[in-house]
Amino acid sequence: MRCFFSYLIPFSILFWSVALASDYYEQLILKPLPQSTVLASFNFRSNTSLSQFEAHNFRYFPRSLGQILQHVGTRELHLRFSLGRWDAESWGARPWDGTKEGGTGVELWAWLEADTDEEADRKWLTLTNALSGLFCASLNFIDNTRTTRPVVSFQPEGDHPNASLANMQLLHGVLPREVVCTENLTPFLKLLPCKGKAGISSLLDGHKLFDASWQSMAIDIRPLCPDGEECVLQIEQTIDMVLDIERSKRPRDNPIPRPPQAHDLKCNSSKPYHSSDTCLPTDYAEGQEWALDQVFGKPIRGACPLTDTNIPPVCVQTPHGRDIYTTAGSTEIKDPSGISRCYQVPSDSDFSMILPRMAREGENPKTDADEIVKPETPLLYAERSFTGHGYERGGVRTILTNPSPDTEVEFFYMESLPWFMKIYLHTLTTHIDGELRPNKDVIEEIYYRPALDRVRGTQLELRMRVPPASTVFLTYDFEKSILRYTEYPPDANRGFDVAAAVITILPSEDPNPPLARQKTSNLRTTTLLLSLPTPDFSMPYNVIIFTSTAIALAFGGLYNILIRRFVGADEGEATAGGLKGKIIAAVTKLVGKLKGAKGKVD
Repeated sequence: MRCFFSYLIPFSILFWSVALASDYYEQLILKPLPQSTVLASFNFRSNTSLSQFEAHNFRYFPRSLGQILQHVGTRELHLRFSLGRWDAESWGARPWDGTKEGGTGVELWAWLEADTDEEADRKWLTLTNALSGLFCASLNFIDNTRTTRPVVSFQPEGDHPNASLANMQLLHGVLPREVVCTENLTPFLKLLPCKGKAGISSLLDGHKLFDASWQSMAIDIRPLCPDGEECVLQIEQTIDMVLDIERSKRPRDNPIPRPPQAHDLKCNSSKPYHSSDTCLPTDYAEGQEWALDQVFGKPIRGACPLTDTNIPPVCVQTPHGRDIYTTAGSTEIKDPSGISRCYQVPSDSDFSMILPRMAREGENPKTDADEIVKPETPLLYAERSFTGHGYERGGVRTILTNPSPDTEVEFFYMESLPWFMKIYLHTLTTHIDGELRPNKDVIEEIYYRPALDRVRGTQLELRMRVPPASTVFLTYDFEKSILRYTEYPPDANRGFDVAAAVITILPSEDPNPPLARQKTSNLRTTTLLLSLPTPDFSMPYNVIIFTSTAIALAFGGLYNILIRRFVGADEGEATAGGLKGKIIAAVTKLVGKLKGAKGKVD
């Protein structure tokens, strides 16, 4: 497995150097995973020189985003839209070493050029409001209570002069409650040169992307200065998704799952009771036959005419022993490592590929090793959950597991908590494999910034070290605050989302570490759902109705007493006037005459 990644590292370095030399390139990497899933990673990179950018000459760099960066004075920006949970136990290490991944919801951090904190806050507010309108997201809700200033967890990825580093300030904000949907994908595609009309971006569809088991959209903007060359400003857009093959193959017009017909069942014929009327379905984890146009609902509509032709746009990470059939006009390029191959896509016709299901029985039965590349073991497993009960106090427990039998893991652990979660720092403890140890054996450094009610949240950053083949339990207690009834969301009984913890794994300090430990990697835990004391919102409604009724009765009676004039019943006939009174008088007089005339006749 290490030999595979030892090849990918120089291969990625080659692509990076080619990407710097060219103005635009795109690539799709498909990697089949266990349990009939496939990881699809879309990567788009555009470069423009800093001189052209400062002169407002935009070619491949999107103008709408470039004008925002220039107006606010943003030197580096990272934006994440994520949804779902990465199953590290089944799928292995995260794509891109977790550097393109964000917590559930929307996450944003940027380096702004500002001399004071007040100036940085004003620019940050302008940036979040502008990005909110550009990407149709609720980034304008990232206020001071959701903004932190990380100290050690984030470092600039671009090349910045030492003179500008002194005036750069890092701000980080997250919205774990944000629901990522199609309206965020549309502006993402509009930033691309081909805008989803050609190339690999033509596969992106909201119905498939947001039906994935896990998906992440990332935008990274950073300056790069190659040796002896002019500095460039690079924008990198990445979309990663894990698709369930069986669910993705359902037709869009009839997505309801239905029991398969008898002739469509895949049976395990190795069982002794197998017959024409008896079938044991094969294991769901076994691979299935799938095609590119089946999984994404459509083929690739030719190659993007603006991309670099030296980089193949489609790559598949599977052993060379697995059969892959492609459409006519494509060119296959096999990797010497034996576990990857790439394809050049024709520019004037559609492209698709079929990966048939390999026979698990017969003369030459195939195994999972012949069909998929074994996922790499992650450097660290992380789980986080709430402890305790009640609405007054609670606790947080984080489980950190180092699977390596001989190498320890050193990392930064960062939590951004809302202001109504007031932690007790003296309760911060660590347990290693069930044995209580002093914090100095695991926690090396602590940075803590307490919360202020309705002003800022809690910021906690730890530098930790987990021994080989060990599990660390990190726990602390907190107190829940009572909010004003106007501060609750419409669905208050659902709870409040707490942002995911950010873990930054540092490179190993050993003389000859493995390639996976020679660079910085990241991972996020899952978000948490916090229950707070919730008032009975029907009581204000009842009070309003009761008060309004009492006021209406009191005011109505008093108004009648003050305005109405009361007269006797006999006075009412005498005082009647107007047309109605004249008619009544005439009728009364006529009736009297008729009665008098009748009496004379008698």
